[in-house]
Amino acid sequence: MARYIPPVQSKLGQVIDVIVLVVLSVGALFVPLWLGLAGSAKLPVPVENPTWESLGQNPVMVQQWNKLGFPDAASAHDMITARYDYSFSWVSLAVMVIVIVGYFVMMIRFSDIEYREVIAEKFGEK
Repeated sequence: MARYIPPVQSKLGQVIDVIVLVVLSVGALFVPLWLGLAGSAKLPVPVENPTWESLGQNPVMVQQWNKLGFPDAASAHDMITARYDYSFSWVSLAVMVIVIVGYFVMMIRFSDIEYREVIAEKFGEK
């Protein structure tokens, strides 16, 4: 019986794998931001004549804002009063579940085909 020798992937194949992984990672992280599906913040809540106290900042917080380059409350107003949007979309959740389940079904199917080929090659058809 012949000894099984796994196929060796070429350097070009390895480079292509890395490129595909980078493209998928960038797409997964930045495309939702670019399309406005994630990371959106609401408009800042306007405060008339903002002071550190009216923005709810204590002296320790004021020192940190000053270290970050915000000398007065008006310059930090937009960052302090902007609240993130935690709204929930059932459609987005359903699409995400379909994509994840589809990915796993595809991986199981491809793995099954590949394992059957390896077993057939190693042990022969029975």
